[in-house]
Amino acid sequence: MNIYENLLNKKTKLSLVGLGYVGMPIAVALAKKIKVVGFDNNSKKIELYKQGIDVTNEVGNEALKQTTVDFTDDETKLQEARFHIVAVPTPVRADHIPDLYPLESASTILGRNLKKDSIVVYESTVYPGVTEEVCVPILEKESGLKCGDDFKVGYSPERINPGDKVHRLETITKIVSGMDEETLEEIAKIYELVVEAGVYRAESIKVAEAAKVIENSQRDINIAFMNELSIIFNKMGLDTQAVLKAAGTKWNFLNFYPGLVGGHCIGVDPYYLTYKAEQLGYHSQVILSGRRINDDMGKYVAENTVKKLIQTDKNIRLAKVAILGMTFKENCPDTRNSKVEDIIKELREYEIEPVIVDPVADKEEAKKLYGVEIQDMSVLQELDALIISTSHDEFKKITMEQFNKMFKDKKIIIDVKGILNKKEYEEAGYNYWRL
Repeated sequence: MNIYENLLNKKTKLSLVGLGYVGMPIAVALAKKIKVVGFDNNSKKIELYKQGIDVTNEVGNEALKQTTVDFTDDETKLQEARFHIVAVPTPVRADHIPDLYPLESASTILGRNLKKDSIVVYESTVYPGVTEEVCVPILEKESGLKCGDDFKVGYSPERINPGDKVHRLETITKIVSGMDEETLEEIAKIYELVVEAGVYRAESIKVAEAAKVIENSQRDINIAFMNELSIIFNKMGLDTQAVLKAAGTKWNFLNFYPGLVGGHCIGVDPYYLTYKAEQLGYHSQVILSGRRINDDMGKYVAENTVKKLIQTDKNIRLAKVAILGMTFKENCPDTRNSKVEDIIKELREYEIEPVIVDPVADKEEAKKLYGVEIQDMSVLQELDALIISTSHDEFKKITMEQFNKMFKDKKIIIDVKGILNKKEYEEAGYNYWRL
């Protein structure tokens, strides 16, 4: 099975199933070297990509206009490829149980169009065992082919950081794994075409799956620790950032900060690991306690906003509160699993209907997911309190003079990520609070 050579000689194609934040950059990067079919069943998205409009903001409109990727919503086009990469989201349900529907659906579509002598590589974050125990049986059932004899599988976890222009597909070491040595080498060579940082060959598919799921769990736990410290220091009247700055002078102190932990990676992946652990009879202690802290931070921010309104004698029910930022992270349009929703929900408990402003966010997506109308910056007038929930570059450029014009009288700023100079704003008469 020499798919690598056939791809280089343009005798066959590679397909990308799922063209979001992960799939899109891979498709565009690989298309510079080989023939690529980019499949997504979202016809509207495909139409925009064909017009050169990058809804993900990951590669940019110019790169999309120049790419040779064959964007399609026609699943039969997958039959033209012999190497398939599946990059679909793996969310959790409201009860935190892994939702494998997108992965199962993608496997069903691919299975229907899978040809003999193909390799299928999954990139979605999962708990160890999903590729071989969940995806392979679907591929076999739909294709009528036998895994190991007629087609091979591998796993190469995505490590793309949405909105990050430094840590990109090309610059992050890529973990690769295959069901056998021959498959592993084919997969490694194909990814090496575009990953300048090189690939790391994991010893099995399950090892690669586990490696990915603990990367984000580790970040989640470290941020949870910082959030807990923030709650404690807030009660002590200490500024958490000042404490972290001092502690950070030690060479081995880990550089983490408190914040809202949302998105479809850090806020989700730990639940995949703990779900599998539960099935094996082990109840996670550290991971789930970290998740509980992080899941409550939106509520905590809202409660402190209300406390500040009370301290400054504002009428809570009549208070005009604005939130700057709806996305789950800075400089990224994605609002899925944004913890800003928790701030909004909690403020509504106090009968406060906040005004949401975010020039970066996907407005349609926010409306569909949360029923939230994202407004323009011009509505930021006569405010009683302003919550800066996301550290977009655009927000960092706002001057104190501009902030002054946004408020009615007493100025309350809740600076979740601490992007402003605390001392300067307090000296200027602001009632300032940050995590």
